[in-house]
Amino acid sequence: MARRMEELTAAQPGYLGTESTKGPDGFGITVPYWSEEGAIARWKANLEHRQAQDAGRGAWYAGYAIRIAKVERAYGFARPPAK
Repeated sequence: MARRMEELTAAQPGYLGTESTKGPDGFGITVPYWSEEGAIARWKANLEHRQAQDAGRGAWYAGYAIRIAKVERAYGFARPPAK
């Protein structure tokens, strides 16, 4: 199901990308990025996505949280490879 949701998300207008990680304790976080709030609303309304959410609530998750936030600025640092 996760693979299908990745495919479906990537095909949605306004989709910019996803970052995801999972710790050794099984706790995970997935952050999809969207171009604007309307794109988020369209993804939320997607029938196949809604069916996956229902399945998740019924079978996979004891709970989850959704946060919608606006990224004002993003930057980072990457050490160059050693020579």
